[in-house]
Amino acid sequence: MVIHRTAVPAPAAACMLKVGPKKEVAECKEKFASSVDPTVSQTFMLDRVFSPEGKSLPPLRGFKYSSWSPLGCDANGRCLLAALTMDNRLSIHANLNRLQWVQLVDLTELYGERLLEAGYRLCKADAPCGELGDFPEFQRRHSMQAPVRMEWSGICTTQQVKHNNECRDVGSVLLAVLFENGNIAVWQFQLPFLGKESITSCNTIESGISSPSVLAWWEYEHNNRKMSGLIVGSAYGPVKIIPVNLKAVKGYFTLRQPVVLWQEMDQLPVHSIKCIPLYHPYQKCSCSLVVAARGPYVFWCLLLISKAGLNVHNSHVTGLHSLPIVSMTADKQNGTVYTCSSDGKVRQLIPIFTDVALKFEHQLIKLSEVFGCVRTHGIAVSPCGAYLAVITTEGMANGLHPVNKNYQVQFVTLKTFEEAAAQLLESSVQNLFRQVDLTDLVRWKILKDKHIPQFLQEALDKKIESCGSTYFWRFKLFLLRILYQSMQKTPSEVTWRPSHEDAKILISDSPGMGSTEDDQEEGTSKQASKQSLGDTGKGVDIDDTAEDSLHQSSDSGGREPMVEKLLEIQAQIEAVEMHLTREHMKRVLGEVYLHTWITENTSIPTRGVCDFLMSDDAYDDRTARVLIGHILKKMNKQTFPEHCSLCKEILPFTDRKQAVCSNGHIWLRCFLTYQSCQSLVYRRCLLHDSIARHPTPEDPEWIRRLLQGPCTFCDSPVF
Repeated sequence: MVIHRTAVPAPAAACMLKVGPKKEVAECKEKFASSVDPTVSQTFMLDRVFSPEGKSLPPLRGFKYSSWSPLGCDANGRCLLAALTMDNRLSIHANLNRLQWVQLVDLTELYGERLLEAGYRLCKADAPCGELGDFPEFQRRHSMQAPVRMEWSGICTTQQVKHNNECRDVGSVLLAVLFENGNIAVWQFQLPFLGKESITSCNTIESGISSPSVLAWWEYEHNNRKMSGLIVGSAYGPVKIIPVNLKAVKGYFTLRQPVVLWQEMDQLPVHSIKCIPLYHPYQKCSCSLVVAARGPYVFWCLLLISKAGLNVHNSHVTGLHSLPIVSMTADKQNGTVYTCSSDGKVRQLIPIFTDVALKFEHQLIKLSEVFGCVRTHGIAVSPCGAYLAVITTEGMANGLHPVNKNYQVQFVTLKTFEEAAAQLLESSVQNLFRQVDLTDLVRWKILKDKHIPQFLQEALDKKIESCGSTYFWRFKLFLLRILYQSMQKTPSEVTWRPSHEDAKILISDSPGMGSTEDDQEEGTSKQASKQSLGDTGKGVDIDDTAEDSLHQSSDSGGREPMVEKLLEIQAQIEAVEMHLTREHMKRVLGEVYLHTWITENTSIPTRGVCDFLMSDDAYDDRTARVLIGHILKKMNKQTFPEHCSLCKEILPFTDRKQAVCSNGHIWLRCFLTYQSCQSLVYRRCLLHDSIARHPTPEDPEWIRRLLQGPCTFCDSPVF
């Protein structure tokens, strides 16, 4: 796996919460700092929320919490990052360019402006707020806008009314922000999120939880009816679900009242909460499992809807750790929960349903057997449960703590190659990019053995014959590319070193690649030395590398068998790529036919695409022939050819990748619309398989929709 390490820099300026006019705030701070009452002066001086700049103390720089949005929220179809700094600045960042993060909006500043306009009241019916010079009022204004946690909801659909009263579905996502006083601000963003202009609304909810510590979204679906709420945990122990009103969101219903999951004030702080959707095999219905880390215990609560209403079953799992749980993560594919304590012990909890509720079977994962004596600080499971990422530092040596701490991110595989391959074949997602952790396990097996296992080939061929989905063709292309690249020469560069070059060479598992000094300095784990989908799927140009491969094979003495093998794989890759190209061409032609009522120049080379599809006599697709017949009848012998912007000559459609005019000018073709990209700026898929043009103001809605699609070869987004 190749890891491209990026960093979101913390702002240099301290974040000052807006609690009133600057002059009045400065006077109040001076008054409280010099107060003769020690309960006022000491509380003020010790609380860094009031004075984040610190004066004589070191400034609060860094981040204390971050949260990833669902996939598909930014302009490139990837994730947004909500980051909370040590001085309570909450901002949203996006990775718009390769390895470069951009801050899109500062939510702390926007929320402070909203409170200032409302007079620091949640609603107009509330009593007027007190004077800023009163220390309790000074504390209240800070606590009502100092974030504790923030979490993203799933992507939901809202309806937007156009000027002609036509309704259209618009994707949106919610960000819930928990504040120190227990209030929750729910921000609604329109997708794709571009900045301040994409904010739809902001509503504040009173949770009634004192000393809140953690937040999570509760999303439950029963009989095609979705319910949503917010799970809030307290440092004193209680856990409850707060209703969230989602009237404008299609298909969602709201809880009538809060649901208390745990009400005892037992002084066991809630550290982490996870919500896992499951199916109850005995009750024959969907259910929701809520797990929370409380001290060394795991609190669980099973919620399911029956004819009697909402049933709640809860209990604790004990005997897991001797120290408090420092981190918890869950695999939402099968409901497995992982917990860890600081002594390097990780527990795997597997839920098993009973007639009424459920029970947990747990087993110990000793990291000391893998990494040696280490201390753990956090864990996270990959989206499809293939890897467990662990943050570690050195443990005790000879009974002594280390002088310096070197933080490392270690990767532990949780699935075998056979399990990953089976999950990819039976996946309902049918998107390779969304299952990158599973494809990485499959890749590593092929790179190591230098062949595709027979059972995987046979199962994939059966899937292609039975349903013919393009997902399985893309999976086949992925396997063939890895097999081809496994025969390439091993690079001498360190595999984890960040690189800004466009072309990357594949890594092969070679005994000559021992651990280098750079590996030891950066503390990169052995598991992290495998190559990720971001580089194997890059679609290294096979035409460019074939000659090098043949030359290498001739030097090794086995030229003839290697030449035949490489040529055979290359032919298979070209055949699969051509099949995927033809399938996407049919989709493009279908969009052209559906959205053109009369003969018009759609700017898509329709005639060229039709001729390209029918140029191969061996290609006999009745659907394509019927579609092309209807389109040609509508075009009425008109061709609407593309012209070179440099010499105005016609650009013939003879190649799916590029267009060459009679004067030799070469333009790359957009793989989404097959238009020639006659500009200096264009987009490229994440794995550098293909290029696509940018949308223009003249493009109709259906062409813009085509340009938003992923890569037809590797499913990765285009940016």
